[in-house]
Amino acid sequence: MMKEDPFAEFKARQRTMWATFAPTAMFTTPVAGRLVRFAGITPGERVLDVATGTGVVAVTAARAGAKVSALDLSPILIEEARTNGRIAGCDDIAWTDGDAEDLPYADASFDVVLSQFGHMFAPRPDVVVGEMHRVLRPGGRVAFATWPPEHLVGRMFALIARHVPPPPGAAAPPQWGDPAVVTERLTPQFEAPFFERGMYIFPALSLAHYRGFLERTIGPLQKLVESLADDPAKLSSIRAEFESMARPHYVDNEVRQDFLLTRANVRSS
Repeated sequence: MMKEDPFAEFKARQRTMWATFAPTAMFTTPVAGRLVRFAGITPGERVLDVATGTGVVAVTAARAGAKVSALDLSPILIEEARTNGRIAGCDDIAWTDGDAEDLPYADASFDVVLSQFGHMFAPRPDVVVGEMHRVLRPGGRVAFATWPPEHLVGRMFALIARHVPPPPGAAAPPQWGDPAVVTERLTPQFEAPFFERGMYIFPALSLAHYRGFLERTIGPLQKLVESLADDPAKLSSIRAEFESMARPHYVDNEVRQDFLLTRANVRSS
């Protein structure tokens, strides 16, 4: 377990920023279903959902018969997740406030570690991979969904980072959507990963509706908008840039957002 965290202040800001994410959960549930199927979850498996958010992956895995634990930095989101689990009849999920870089579980505790658009926001990929590997049993596997850097959501986070740079040493989240980078990060602790791509459909009446929803629910974008309250010209320019970036992905009142699925088994010793 880590003793001192040089990114403690950064994570405290993340904990606050992502507390507004809950309304987005309904749009991410189809991806959760695909991720759980892609991971090959079977009844009785011990599953950990890292950066669970509102628990859509954890609940989906529990409904598939797994014994599930889940954690997130945000206590507010954990409460939302607990409510979602209760509504779904999954009362035995073990919910925990926790950090992807310092998992509060014993070695070899799980058969599968999952993460949907979550672990990618931890600042140090090597620490995250090490922790995922540590809590997996020999022969266990990891599976996650991430945003590719060349597609819409990855480009959105790059836009945010240009105006609100992350602290020195923090990796860019969309790098987790690049298969070459993912392969390099998982080796040598995991076998060669297997990849699939998918599309996440976000209904929107207009690009302004889409942008406005994200500004209210995606913490980093919300904070960027708030920081420009006294500079309406710059805010207007950034909003125009965002909508221009999103326009090619908007068809028939749907914003089409590509994602990457990754699965890899623990490397045999």
